[in-house]
Amino acid sequence: MRVLLAMTRPYRWRLAGAGLLAAGTDLAGLALMATATWLLISAAGRPPLQALTVAIVAVRALAVGRGTLRYVERLAGHDAVLRLLTDVRTRVYESLAAMAVPVRHTGDALSRLVSDVDAVQDLMLRVLVPAGAAATVATLAVTGAALASPAAAAALSAGLLLAGLALPAAALALTHRAAARVAPLRGALATDAVDLTAGAADLAAYGATGTALRAAAGRAAELARVERRLGYAGSALDAAGVLLGGATAAAVVVVALRSGASGVTVGVLAVLSLAAVEATLALMTAARLYPGSRAALTRLAPLLAPPAPVAGGSTDVPEADVVARDLAVRYPGSDRPALAGVDLTLAPGRRVAVVGPSGAGKSTLIAALAGLVAPTSGSVTRGGHPMHEYAEQVRPRIVGGLMAEAYVFHATLRENLLGDGDVDGALAAAGLLDWVRTLPDGLDTPAGADGAQLSGGQRQRLALARALLLGPRVLVLDEPTEGLDPDAADRVLAGTLTAAGPGRAVVLVTHRLRGLEGFDEILVLDGGVVIQRGTHVRLSATPGWYREHL
Repeated sequence: MRVLLAMTRPYRWRLAGAGLLAAGTDLAGLALMATATWLLISAAGRPPLQALTVAIVAVRALAVGRGTLRYVERLAGHDAVLRLLTDVRTRVYESLAAMAVPVRHTGDALSRLVSDVDAVQDLMLRVLVPAGAAATVATLAVTGAALASPAAAAALSAGLLLAGLALPAAALALTHRAAARVAPLRGALATDAVDLTAGAADLAAYGATGTALRAAAGRAAELARVERRLGYAGSALDAAGVLLGGATAAAVVVVALRSGASGVTVGVLAVLSLAAVEATLALMTAARLYPGSRAALTRLAPLLAPPAPVAGGSTDVPEADVVARDLAVRYPGSDRPALAGVDLTLAPGRRVAVVGPSGAGKSTLIAALAGLVAPTSGSVTRGGHPMHEYAEQVRPRIVGGLMAEAYVFHATLRENLLGDGDVDGALAAAGLLDWVRTLPDGLDTPAGADGAQLSGGQRQRLALARALLLGPRVLVLDEPTEGLDPDAADRVLAGTLTAAGPGRAVVLVTHRLRGLEGFDEILVLDGGVVIQRGTHVRLSATPGWYREHL
């Protein structure tokens, strides 16, 4: 919430103006009801027309003013909130793009980018602005009633307190737990939708379509139950609000009559009470919406938080080493660790290759280094500080690059290449520059959904160019030359290492043992354990897995 409040700072005067306009709209409606009631009751006595002229003009002016104020309030409020939503959605998108978002999480990412960000609009336009306006209207309504009948004002105050405090408290109590579940359930359902559409072929191949459909249907049914429960609670609260408005008006009428107020005054106070309670009930609506908005903001918080340095160090210190000590990772449900007892020091400029058979733990190692997988034991630190102390947006700039599930956005090639570096240089290093220059639209060529318009090799090299532009201090590369012929693979690897520069550490995961002569160290993993380590020259001369697979 603090981060969102900080983001609203440039628009605080716009939002304050929208709140004042909302209060003015409700006050105009309140005055219109009171004036029209006075006019109707007074006109029943057939007074001279001159005695009603001011009231007639006031009714017309208030009717026109109320509509005008409502239009300007909506215009000002939506202008401020849509500007804020642009900033929020941009920051969320940048955070998601900076992270190595696995494909299996893209449904949840979409939910955060769309539904959760839209909750910010509800928070501003349907919670904060109406709540402020309702509090203002209630205060002025009691003040106006007190001028006519202090006793009636006391009865109106009691009704408004119930409408502005008791009913909102009841709304929070009834809807808090259910509303907090809506955002996570929508995120899970969005993930199910993506899995069922994008992964339909894989699910069918493994005979898991029915299981996935049943799981999605179960989550959809649970979401429907939660929303139905919220609907029932909302209907009950709305009914209570209507009854409270009638009861407050009745109490005001009785008290005003006992205090000797005139019939005109009693009629005006009755209508004023009904309108004031109705305006104050906006606080109850705000209370019903607040838990859901807060749950959505909680999910957005990690993506909105600005990059935070670790305690005692800066995220921009280039000479800090990334060190893994006795690193072990065990996935839930697995009978053996994916990694066990791995030690590795990544100093600036150091080149390390990680090789081994499929399933040896190579990808798990770089995921643990990048902070995408939590160590079961041991540690990964940078400059002596655990990697998990860095903000999620910062970690990919420390340890990041081309991961196993590199994502290509449904956008142009240019929009997929994030970073402030030399785009042509990154494309040349990845072996894509000549190909891009042959395209009619160049970098403005659409990549398609998940890179569908690209070949596998082009998709991989586009992600490689993006990793180079991101410029992490430790560049991790998971099979960067997969799908290329040997000569092209050698050229891409050489270009990538040159583009990485002498001040950046590189960790290369590969099945190819060709082209590793210039690496400072080669780790051979098997079963999550380092079974060999050393330079190419040393390992080539030592009996073992590396020599056998050269």
